[in-house]
Amino acid sequence: MRVATDIGGTFTDLVYVDDEGKIGIGKSHTTPPNFEKGVINVLKESGVDIGAISRFIHGTTVIINALTEKKGAKTGLITTKGFRDVLEIARGNRPDLFNVRYQKPEPFIERYLRQEVEERLNYKGEVLTPLNKQGVEEIVKYFKKENVEAIAVSYLHAYVNPKHEQETVKKIKELWPEVVVTASHEVTKEWREYERTNTVALNAYVMPTATTYINQLQRELTEYNDKSKNYIMQSNGGTTTFEEVKKVPINMVESGPVAGIYGAAYLGNLIGEKNIIAFDIGGTTAKCSLVEDGEVKISTDYYIEKDDRNAGYPIKVPVVDIVEIGNGGGSIAWLDSAGSLKVGPESAGAVPGPVAYGQGGKEPTTTDANLLTGRLSAKNFDYNVDLEKVKAAVAEKIAKPFGISVEEAALGIIRVANSNMLNALKLISIRRGHDPQDFTMVAFGGGGSMHATALAKELGMKKVVIPIASPVFSAWGMLMTDLRHDYIKTYIKRLRNLQAKEILAEWEEIEKVAFAQFANENIAKEDVEFHYFADMRYLGQEHTVKVPLPEGDWSTGHIQKVIEAFHELHEKNFTFRLDDTEVEIVNLHVTAFGKIDKPEISKISRQSTIEDAHIETRQVYFENPNRWVDTPVYQRELLPINVSVDGPAIVEEKSAVTVVYEGQELIVDEYGNLIIELEEN
Repeated sequence: MRVATDIGGTFTDLVYVDDEGKIGIGKSHTTPPNFEKGVINVLKESGVDIGAISRFIHGTTVIINALTEKKGAKTGLITTKGFRDVLEIARGNRPDLFNVRYQKPEPFIERYLRQEVEERLNYKGEVLTPLNKQGVEEIVKYFKKENVEAIAVSYLHAYVNPKHEQETVKKIKELWPEVVVTASHEVTKEWREYERTNTVALNAYVMPTATTYINQLQRELTEYNDKSKNYIMQSNGGTTTFEEVKKVPINMVESGPVAGIYGAAYLGNLIGEKNIIAFDIGGTTAKCSLVEDGEVKISTDYYIEKDDRNAGYPIKVPVVDIVEIGNGGGSIAWLDSAGSLKVGPESAGAVPGPVAYGQGGKEPTTTDANLLTGRLSAKNFDYNVDLEKVKAAVAEKIAKPFGISVEEAALGIIRVANSNMLNALKLISIRRGHDPQDFTMVAFGGGGSMHATALAKELGMKKVVIPIASPVFSAWGMLMTDLRHDYIKTYIKRLRNLQAKEILAEWEEIEKVAFAQFANENIAKEDVEFHYFADMRYLGQEHTVKVPLPEGDWSTGHIQKVIEAFHELHEKNFTFRLDDTEVEIVNLHVTAFGKIDKPEISKISRQSTIEDAHIETRQVYFENPNRWVDTPVYQRELLPINVSVDGPAIVEEKSAVTVVYEGQELIVDEYGNLIIELEEN
């Protein structure tokens, strides 16, 4: 049996697949701060035989929580003399340009814990000033006195030559074996001094938290099963072993959300849909990502806490390109100082949760609004729902100030939430030159299926897929991933002068490192697959475009093809090309996959009829025009294959509801996915 668990802000999800391809799911409340307890709870509650697990894959929010809540370790930084304030200086681009009170983000490491040492390399990696090891000793003594728990080392140009960083780490371990220490070259080999230094600082900041968490989870799991292979999800969409991820835990910063994106790409390939917009709505956030021609987009330009008012903190590790907003089932509806209706980003979370949960929540949420408009049924909650309390909360906070009915207020909450989500979907499609009508939406998470059809209508998308195990689809996606490592290094070369043997020699070095790392994870050489990319730009430009590179021996013709591919991608991304301008490589990027067997997704067979699946007919409050409509409600598991259901309709399953609007048609495909399309006129 293979099992995947995914910790979210509100729920911990589980999916298992047995040897026969049978899929089962589970859902339990997240248990902060002891998140591993929620994992064991969901394993027990789902009825899984923990002793029968052969492969366990885990996605966690423990790293992003430690960063956003500022609950990491007391961290010290050792850097090149003269560069102590690189974290403070950061970048000069102010997002909130006209705010005279604008404040830069406070560095995670305070100035008194940022120490300098004499050493210097030039941009080629040649030593200008040798490392002053006596200086390192003095800094270690100072850090001991200050009770530092973790040390980050970041020297100028260490991405070209890590010699001084390696010597420093060795010295620290000799002097202070107990302290956690990490160097920038172990985390990223890309240039950009501020981003690289901030990344290693944050890696050190979360290392003790990550190590403690993973060790506790390992202990809990081993109590029940000491034979399963345990893996953890990384932000690049691949998995790695518990031991490997403890070395660079910042690679788990988006551990949970990315699995759903890869699951959507895998599912799209299975059902013949290569262009996908993956859309995930949980209890706290909504996340979306674009998959083009089956390729999930990866970026190292990732930030936490960045918005139109705040510069945020850069993390230069490979992360799936996701747009995330604070809108989910638990998002609170409120009125701002001008009396406008807002939804989110604050969430009621798992505790106290929406008013409908009856656990002490007093603020109306998106879930409460969906209940009052008939999209959700009180019968399907884990709690005894007091509908009058829910109505009273929406009436008091929203309906009365606007002088409207409770159902109109509830519908208003849904429409504002949809508007927020629509903006996120536009950011990853229209704003980047993609027409949403050329894509299929794969919607998942507890709330994905409830909102996706309305959003698809708004964007003119012709097809929505609600996958099997949609409420826990991110966990399902983990079962479909391979082990993965990304090797990115700055390598500035003009293509006109590039010799094929130079780039092949670089690849060979990277491949050696990859084979060694996979050997530690018990992956054989023949199961390792490489994909090659280069970040490229026109000479004189600042930023780059990622270009896929051909494998095998290169010739002059290959280089010409790469240049042409760059021109085409540049034009697609930025609407222009400069054929007469010289092109250069900035970074080499090799993605290495350790291929593992994936569970077979079996086709389903059902003998049931539409009448068997019909639960009831209930009134649902729809917009355009606002009115109550008698709407048939169906049980998802009983809907027959390839039999059409016309909207309006509601399809219920454990922990999720799909809303089908008028003018839309739903069928169940041979894998059990719900396929919703615009009806032909």
